[in-house]
Amino acid sequence: MNIPSHLKYTKTDEWFDPSSGKVGLTDYAQSQLSDIVFVEILVSEGEQLEAGKPIASVESVKAAAEAYAPVSGKVIAINSELVNSPELLNKDPYGSAWLIQIEGGDASALLDAAAYEKYCAEREH
Repeated sequence: MNIPSHLKYTKTDEWFDPSSGKVGLTDYAQSQLSDIVFVEILVSEGEQLEAGKPIASVESVKAAAEAYAPVSGKVIAINSELVNSPELLNKDPYGSAWLIQIEGGDASALLDAAAYEKYCAEREH
């Protein structure tokens, strides 16, 4: 399982990059959903978000799930490429498959990589 150490994580399996403000689904979430075939972004640029608000709907061949804002802040970009190519989430969840970019997010309440890895391991049992 890939858990980059420079990112912060939620217990609902989103990642947040404090340096860029980008948000996405973790490798763990992608592996639980399997082949992702559809992504719908539920927020728009300029929107003010509260942490925990649904930001995207993701469907795979076996399940559907929502992604939530890991932090509060203003949406400054949406990854429209992901809507047209949802399979990017299967290949590159921490790179080209980011969902949205948030300005002003405070990551202090999020899990670091070690804590998230431990949390994922606990759910495996």
